[in-house]
Formats: sequence, C-alpha cells, structure tokens
Amino acid sequence: MEETPSSAAPLPESPAPLEPLAPAIPTVIALALFIVVGGAAQLANAAFGVWFTEVFIFLGLGWVFLRAKGFRPAVYTGLLPLRSAPTLFGFAVGVANFFALVVPIQYAAQQLVPPWMREMFDASHLFDSQSSVEMALILGGVTIGAPLCEEFFFRGILQKGLTPPAPASATRALVITAVIFSAFHLDPVGFLARVELGLLFGWLYLRTGSLWPGMAAHAANNLVSTVLYLIASRTAAAGQAEAETTDPRAVLGLALVGALGLLALKSVARFSPSVWGRGGDAPLEEARAPGGTPSLPRLVLPWVVASTVSLVGLGAVDKRGVALSLFDVVYPLPKLQKDAAPGLVAERAALKQARAAARRGSIPMEAYEEERRRQSEAYKPKAELKH
Repeated sequence: MEETPSSAAPLPESPAPLEPLAPAIPTVIALALFIVVGGAAQLANAAFGVWFTEVFIFLGLGWVFLRAKGFRPAVYTGLLPLRSAPTLFGFAVGVANFFALVVPIQYAAQQLVPPWMREMFDASHLFDSQSSVEMALILGGVTIGAPLCEEFFFRGILQKGLTPPAPASATRALVITAVIFSAFHLDPVGFLARVELGLLFGWLYLRTGSLWPGMAAHAANNLVSTVLYLIASRTAAAGQAEAETTDPRAVLGLALVGALGLLALKSVARFSPSVWGRGGDAPLEEARAPGGTPSLPRLVLPWVVASTVSLVGLGAVDKRGVALSLFDVVYPLPKLQKDAAPGLVAERAALKQARAAARRGSIPMEAYEEERRRQSEAYKPKAELKH
C-alpha cells in the first residue's frame, strides 16, 4: 500500500539561527568564570592558568553552548575546513597590523596614563619567576592557545551570533564583539589597541567565513609582541634595569613600515583572490549535528571532570610552587626601576634564587617567606606607608 505523506518519517530539523541575545548567556558565564576560576588558576601558576583559561573557559564553554543548540561547533564557527592561503594571508596581515596600528596606539595610550597605571597593568609580570618549561608553556599559550580558543569564542560564537542575516549590515556586531573582546582582558591601558585588533580579527572572519585567518593574525600579533618584549628584556638586562623610554621616532618608523606592509598585502589580495577563501558562512544545514542533541549534564560533565582533574593535578605536582605563588600575591614587590640602587638589585636577585631553591625543596619555604615579607614591607610605596 502506498505510504501517505502524513505517515512518512519526519526529516531531521536543522537548528534555527541563534537569537541575537543568545550569545550573551555564555559571554556572561565566561566573564564570571574568567575572573573567578581563571584568575585563581593564573595566580596559582601562570603557565597552567593561561592554558586552563583558554581551553576550559573559552573553548569548553563555547563548545558546550553550540552542542546544546544542536550545532557541530567546528563547522558552525568556521574552524573547518582549514585553507592554507587565507591562513597565511591572515598571519601576514597580523604582523603588518602590529607595527602599523597596534604599536602607535599602545604607545599613545602609555603616554596618556599615569605611571602607576602602567605598572599595575604591565603584563610582563607573567614571565617572572618562571622555569624554562613554564616559559615554554606560557609562550605556547599566548601564541597558540589564546588565538585558537579566543577566536573560537569571540568571533565564532559571539560575533556570529550577533550578526544579522544578509543583507543587513554586520558592522554593529563587529564593533560590539571587538569592545567585549578587549574588555575581557581587564587592561584599560591596552583597551584601544585590543579593540583595533578585535576589529581586524572580526573583519577577517566576515570576509573569509573562516576562523583561521583571524586566528593566524591573532597568533602573529602575540608572537611578534612577545618576541620583541623578550629581546628588549635581554637588551636591558644590565643590572636588571628597566629599558629606557621608547623613542617616538622609532614608533613612527615602525608604523610606516607596517603601513607599507598593509598596502603590499592589499595588492596581493587584489591579484590573488584565493587569499579570501570561500567567503561567507557555511549553511546552517552543514553545521547541524547528526543525531539528537545530548542532554546538558552529559555535555557539561566531561569538561567539569577534566578541569577539576587538571586543578587537582597542579596541586599534586607543584604544591610548593602554588603555595609560593599565593604567598607572593599577599606580599607584592614593586617593579625595579631603571635607576634602582645596586644593593636593591642584588637583594632582588638573591630573593629570586631563594624562591627557586624553596620551590625545589633545597631550603625551607619559611626562609624565603621571611625574606619576601621583609622586602615587601621595606619597599612599600610611600602612599601605602602613610595609611
């Protein structure tokens, strides 16, 4: 007997586009987790904390959110497929943009804010008292983990979720995402520079329909800035002194070189359209996850278990290091200035050696803690002593 249309098996429905406010839910949750859990992890161990934040907060939370909505996260966000030409183009754009725009914007911001604010939000402390393995993990987290996970979350979920269907303009979603992306870094000194970066990464995402060009540009920016910082630190290593103020003529020269690089890349894109990839988002039908959507507890549980195990593992493997890091937070030390007295420089170097020895177990932790407490009390800023 011929089957009637009403008795035919229903076709699986494709997930509907995200509502404009839907990405706000994981964004608010991510901010809370970033400040509370991610912040605590980075205080305990900076190298571990960088990767913990990127993998379990930005990637993990975003992945769970999209699976709960019935999507294949890698396809929906544009993580798949990977195309080499747009990715290499994005990396080159990231390098040129760093010199053309990020350097002068950040330089101007540092001249406008007071010295105490520059010191408070100086990210170079991330490299303090790190072993060679931890330094490698931090560099990997900054140049690989952050570009991959943050672009997945901010561009692949937040920006795409806020972008209205064509032919409506995507400018509003692009700007909002860039501002939120910068605000997440909790750095008012670098706020404008990161907004510019967010606009660049978001524009590459809109133009190519892929996360990889923006990821590559993000990685290039972080890699170049980190390498330059490490070079400057070694150059200024005489007496552990702080580097001299940046010459504005050098900033202008770098900006001109970067601008020329951007113009050259614009010409490349004009004559080689392949650098833009396919362009546009993948159809939602392609992004639909096969089969039913797992329950929320089933989606969340593996990430919660993995993150908990990693935190417990950190405490077990580096119990002394975690304790020392938390102690250092309670007793902070002011950053050494370029005109620091030789005696102070020697004291700080001896303290660094004592910390390493205490972490290895070569000396009692109390010996380091006593000296750290003494130096912290002795060199408190005058404003704090008055209180």
